[in-house]
Amino acid sequence: MEMIKLRRTSLPAVAKKNLGTFQSKIDILADYAQKVAAAKTQFSLRNNRRNQTFVEVRKALTKMCAGARRCVYCEDSCADEIEHIKPKDLYPESTFLWENYVYACGPCNGPKNNHFAVFSAATGLTTDITRGRGEPIVEPELGSPVLINPRWEDPLRFMELDLLDTFFFLPTKPKGSRDWERADYTIKVLKLNERDVLLKARKEAYDSYEARLSHYITLRKEGEAETRLRTSVRALRRMQHPTVWKEMKRQHHVIPALSRLFVDAPEALAW
Repeated sequence: MEMIKLRRTSLPAVAKKNLGTFQSKIDILADYAQKVAAAKTQFSLRNNRRNQTFVEVRKALTKMCAGARRCVYCEDSCADEIEHIKPKDLYPESTFLWENYVYACGPCNGPKNNHFAVFSAATGLTTDITRGRGEPIVEPELGSPVLINPRWEDPLRFMELDLLDTFFFLPTKPKGSRDWERADYTIKVLKLNERDVLLKARKEAYDSYEARLSHYITLRKEGEAETRLRTSVRALRRMQHPTVWKEMKRQHHVIPALSRLFVDAPEALAW
C-alpha cells in the first residue's frame, strides 16, 4: 500500500446500526456456504447510491482518502469501490462491518479481489486461503492476517519507499520475519511495484512536493501574509500520494536536497 495509516473517521450512529441489521441477516444463517452466498447477494443489494446507509458509508470513507478522493491503496486513482479488507467471500461475518471497509480504485481492488493469507494458527506458516473458482466453500484456516490493515496499522512500520532510485516499496524488517512477510505479501498482492504508472506518479509527486515546499519557503522569505502561507501549506497537505510526503520527511536527513529544504522550513516536518 502506497499507504499510510488512515485517519480515524466515524460513521453516523444510524448508519452503523443499519449495517448491523444488514449483517444480522447473514449471521442468522446456520451454514457457512449459505452465509457466503448471502454475503454476496446482500452486499450487492445494499451497496448502491439509492441506499442512504451506503451514501453515508461512502461519505465517511471519502474523508479517509488523500487529495480528491484518491484510492487508499495506490493513492493515485480515484476511489470508487468499497473494498473489504477481509474478503466477504471468506469472512461473511465481516460483510457489513464498518471497520472492514476502505475506499479503493478498480486497478487495486481487482488484483486484490479475494486474495488473502494468514499466519496459520496451527503451523505458524504463511498460508494462502484464497478460494479458487469451483473449490469447496468451507471455512478458511484460522490464523492472523498477513495483509497489512491501514485502518489499524501503520504500513510504514513495515516498509519504506525508495526515494533515491526506483520508487519501489521495500520491506524494512529482517527477511524471514513476520513483519517482512507482511510487507512483502502486501506489496505483491496489491501489485504496488509492478505498475509502471505508479512508479512514475510517485516520482512526479516527489517533485511536486519538493517544488511546493520550495515555493512556501520563498513566500515566507518574501514576507507573504500568514493567510497566503496557510493556503500554501493546506494545498501541499491535500496532494495525492501522501506516503511520498511522509517518506520525504522520514528520509530527509539522507537526501541533501531535502535536508536543505527542511533546514529552511523545519516546521514542515510537522505537516
